[in-house]
Amino acid sequence: MTATRARLEARIDPDVHSLIKQAAALRGSTVTDFVVSAARLAAQQAVEEATLLRLSREDQRRFAEALMAPPQAAPALRRARDHRKRLLTEG
Repeated sequence: MTATRARLEARIDPDVHSLIKQAAALRGSTVTDFVVSAARLAAQQAVEEATLLRLSREDQRRFAEALMAPPQAAPALRRARDHRKRLLTEG
């Protein structure tokens, strides 16, 4: 079975193209391999930054404490919960 490949094109300034060619040559790779590798790394970093939550040790401690001993629900939240329960049991 042949794996399908997607195509990616970009219009870039000649000086950027020269820089990429030079960098690829210095790495001993083709321009395509260099660009794909750099794009993959940048994409992985962008996704990680958007999805990973980094906390200091103190913030980790506070977060764990909040999970282990959550604060009391506010009166409005309790009323909303009770109202929801009534709606679900009546319907």
